[in-house]
Amino acid sequence: MLVQLIAHTAEPERTVAAAAKLCYSDAHIETLLDGLTPEKTAAFLQKLSDLGHASPIEHASFTFGIEGVSRAFLAQVTRHRIASFSVQSQRYVRLEDFRYVIPPEIEAVPEAKARFVAAMNADAEKYLELARTLEDAHTRTLMAQGLPEKAARAKAAKQANEDARFVLPNACETKMVMTMNCRSLLNFFNLRCCERAQWEIRAVADRMLALVLPLAPHIFAAAGPRCLTGPCPEGAMCCGRQARVREKYEQLKQEALHG
Repeated sequence: MLVQLIAHTAEPERTVAAAAKLCYSDAHIETLLDGLTPEKTAAFLQKLSDLGHASPIEHASFTFGIEGVSRAFLAQVTRHRIASFSVQSQRYVRLEDFRYVIPPEIEAVPEAKARFVAAMNADAEKYLELARTLEDAHTRTLMAQGLPEKAARAKAAKQANEDARFVLPNACETKMVMTMNCRSLLNFFNLRCCERAQWEIRAVADRMLALVLPLAPHIFAAAGPRCLTGPCPEGAMCCGRQARVREKYEQLKQEALHG
């Protein structure tokens, strides 16, 4: 799994502070950034936090490149709709180099891992066989309709990929570019850093938090599962490990900020 920060709003906390300043003072656009020292910026961000005023933090965003995650992860992360996603297409990209994600619980049991790997290898073989069979059939049809062979095969390959992908498993690797604003990120961390979140999306969320925290330490000071700042909201489904979770995120944040 690879998670990289590939772009972000320049001076994200100062940008948010400027929006907050406009909300709470008789400021003018041409002088909005004037006087926004680090101290004043921190004060505006603290005011937003104290008041629970979240809309100004939407003005700063972060873009991540994510690779080596499963299609199961993709199904979960795209539920966060206040975000932008660009995902490698299985329609236009044939997976000649078939890669997959092995869940840790399967990795830990040799017999289970052997069965899983065998199933993945069989899936890869059947996928490529199906794609090539469809491509050959579509090529013949298109050539019979008058297309030259090269053009027919190029068009047929895309048609074949579109249907052959239906046999691909959830474990199949994918890659994506994802952009979220700070408000969406805080919500994402609340939900996906939780111990009850699926292991893969939790690992991605932890890495994302470690990447954004040094760039916006005031905004993300309390980021993480909700049990960091109050009681667990999961009720009877609570993991019961609040102390351990708090220790984990204290260490993650210290390492992110101080190395």
